[in-house]
Amino acid sequence: MSDPVGKLPSELDQLPDRDTEETAEWAASLDAVAKAAGTRRAEYLLRRTLQHAEAAGLALPKLLETDYVNTIPTSAEPEFPGDEEMEAKITAWNRWNAAAMVTRGSKYGVGGHIATFASAAWLYETGFQHFFRGKEADGSGDQLYIQGHASPGIYARAFLDGRISEQQLDNFRQESGGNGLPSYPHPRRLPWLWEFPTVSMGLGPLSAIYQARFNRYLQNRSIKDTANSHVWAFLGDGEMDEPESTAALALASREQLDNLTFVINCNLQRLDGPVRANFRVVQELEAQFRGAGWNVIKSLWGSAWDELFRLDTTGALVRRLREVPDAQFQTYATRDVAYIRQHFFGANAELVQLAGVLSDAKIAECFHSSRGGHEPRKVYAAYKAALEHKGAPTVILAQTVKGYTLGAGFESKNANHQMKKLTIDEFKGMRDLLGLPIPDSAFADGVVPYGHPGANSPEVQYLNERRAALGGPAPARKVKHVALPAPAERSFAPLIKGSGKQEMATTMAFVRLVKDLMRDKETGKRWVPIVPDEARTFGMESLFPSAGIYSPLGQTYEPVDRDQLMYYKEAKDGQILNEGITEAGAMADFIAACTSYATHGEPMIPFYIFYSMFGWQRTADQMWQLADQLGKGFIVGATAGRTTLTGEGLQHADGHSHLIASTNPASLNYDPAFAYEIAVIVKDGLRRMYGEKPEDVFYYLTVYNEPKVQPAMPEGVEEGILRGLYRFNEASSLESAPAADAPKIQLMASGTAIHWVLEAQKLLAADWNVAADVWSATSWGELRRDALECDEALLRGEVRTPYVTRALEGVTSPVLAVSDWMRQVPDQISQWVEQDWTSLGTDGFGLSDTRDGARRHFGVDAQSIVVAALAQLARRGEVPASAIKEARERYGL
Repeated sequence: MSDPVGKLPSELDQLPDRDTEETAEWAASLDAVAKAAGTRRAEYLLRRTLQHAEAAGLALPKLLETDYVNTIPTSAEPEFPGDEEMEAKITAWNRWNAAAMVTRGSKYGVGGHIATFASAAWLYETGFQHFFRGKEADGSGDQLYIQGHASPGIYARAFLDGRISEQQLDNFRQESGGNGLPSYPHPRRLPWLWEFPTVSMGLGPLSAIYQARFNRYLQNRSIKDTANSHVWAFLGDGEMDEPESTAALALASREQLDNLTFVINCNLQRLDGPVRANFRVVQELEAQFRGAGWNVIKSLWGSAWDELFRLDTTGALVRRLREVPDAQFQTYATRDVAYIRQHFFGANAELVQLAGVLSDAKIAECFHSSRGGHEPRKVYAAYKAALEHKGAPTVILAQTVKGYTLGAGFESKNANHQMKKLTIDEFKGMRDLLGLPIPDSAFADGVVPYGHPGANSPEVQYLNERRAALGGPAPARKVKHVALPAPAERSFAPLIKGSGKQEMATTMAFVRLVKDLMRDKETGKRWVPIVPDEARTFGMESLFPSAGIYSPLGQTYEPVDRDQLMYYKEAKDGQILNEGITEAGAMADFIAACTSYATHGEPMIPFYIFYSMFGWQRTADQMWQLADQLGKGFIVGATAGRTTLTGEGLQHADGHSHLIASTNPASLNYDPAFAYEIAVIVKDGLRRMYGEKPEDVFYYLTVYNEPKVQPAMPEGVEEGILRGLYRFNEASSLESAPAADAPKIQLMASGTAIHWVLEAQKLLAADWNVAADVWSATSWGELRRDALECDEALLRGEVRTPYVTRALEGVTSPVLAVSDWMRQVPDQISQWVEQDWTSLGTDGFGLSDTRDGARRHFGVDAQSIVVAALAQLARRGEVPASAIKEARERYGL
């Protein structure tokens, strides 16, 4: 029997059909429509049927694209609750001052961006007037991720509400003299206004998703009621090309983050030209987000288009809109009506007939300016629908004209991102278009004036009333300091007293310490362990059943290891954030947790532990974002160094993360050798980040997976541990100590290299009668930071001696520094070491081998250290030159 439906996809053959006759009738009906009314009608009916099924909640695959029209038609728009005329005046003042501040700054050559805010003004203003909750009401308010290039418009609004002065506007991008404004959203530079740094494109959308998720995490763990906090991320359509922009879309959908809305300003232009010259970025983004499970709202066309759509009885207009690539549509926005009639409406007879009843003014309005993102009623409808949608995050695709209201010289021009100023005549044209009461006489000496209606004007009163109703000014960053009590000493005691005869890697020492700290009655619940699917590698599986892995659904299944002591436990109030294989996602989680003290008034203590190779190298941009956002917490590079991770080889061997970390001013970087050093560093880190006088810093600790006996802490070394250097072992303490007049050398090491140096110390004494003192360099970076501060003080007339110089004061012997890092890491401090200096390290690519084999390859094993020490002493004439060759032969080098 032949199938009336035709040739079906093979997967449908696997599905039983309980009523083949009914199925055939449906197919025959479709065939009949296609034959009688054409394939376009059949396609339309299918799309509408699928849309109806989706709205009814039927479990069918979703349409990835809908027609190139507004999701919410004009007839379905809710009543607009505001005073449109008043809000238009407020928006006009903000448009003017945003353009004025950039233009005035251009005479200093500092740049700025005008066109982005011009296109997005109503996207922001509608939110500020009706949706964005401030921090003065109950809860934490909303979190706003402002598009970086739109910052002049936000400054203009803060000028209107009195939070920014005219002098500050004139100091846009001129901060060094004080009282200036940073170019982009920057909490470190303007901490009372900006919460989130967003101009490193792609990081804003990624961070917004994990911020929304962290809000739920706090709620589900009963730490903070965040039910009324909504995350709004304002993005550019070009920005969505960044891989980070879409990296976590599935997470947001999977966890049903309906407390999150993306607003993508689809002005169809990126920095150099069209975002999708030969394609349609709106349709592409719709498919991407719908495929990921998001609710998609398109606000594309302004109300001027309503007449055109009413006249489109055949669907020819909608089909044509789907055909025209973005770059061509940009061209329509800049060309005359005759061109549009010929090239757009001339595509077929149906469109020619439609255009015949349209006036030139109507066509010009539609194609030059009428966009959904430029009409507050349409923006309001989209925002309201986003907040009312439950069970999934929402993305609003709002079409705009880049450079809107700035004049024909700006609007839709490929170069408008680089255009930094308007002429006086262009400003006068803009003034007339916006209806602003700025007289020609205000343009004194060719300088464009700022505009303000007055602190008691109806505009400012209306603005302030709306913000008061929504919970105060926005954006705003407010920190109410809550000092955390110091944990009980018993948590640190096991590491301080050492491991006895038991061997323990420093990775395990850190995990053990945190596990004890998580039991602390006062602060234990505030720890946030974050790991990208390597918890078992780091010995953290014991935390699974006790702390639980966070999941908003809890555990809906029976785990395969349910009968084991350390079974895989997920829980709605779980404490661990196990992100899967995504360092970028884990880092975004970390940033949200690190800044909870400001965002929510709830200080959390996150630690993010990862393969050290996959931290700074892979996500250094996010580390900088963390510093920008004034985050506090512990970053832990586990399985650190270039030789400790046996067998993994080049791609896993980290010998350079400390060098990258040293470029970040907010990162305090430590490479502890022993468990007690970790205890001292973590304890002091808790004090510095969460104590009575908190600092805006974070910690980077590297820990190793090489089991070693952990010694007890010597007396009086705490300052040296924290400052970065102390003498751990003197040659005179050895059982077979060298003679009193023996040649001397100082061996300085960090991390696991301390063990090679201690072995070398014994070989030097026993085989060569050389006295070597061993120093533990816990932080090359902190030693350098201190030395740089001393150099800066000298320029101010203050004479200060660097700590490393003072620590080695009186030492006359040379210094040999050794680490499992590139030589550049210890060499950071060489210029402040007055003694002869040399170093050994693991420069070059890593390789797969045993630890001993890798260390011999790089020349950092104990025997190689001995040869290097002898060479250094031979150059000084303190040992014979022949000793170098003899040592190489003896040790088989």
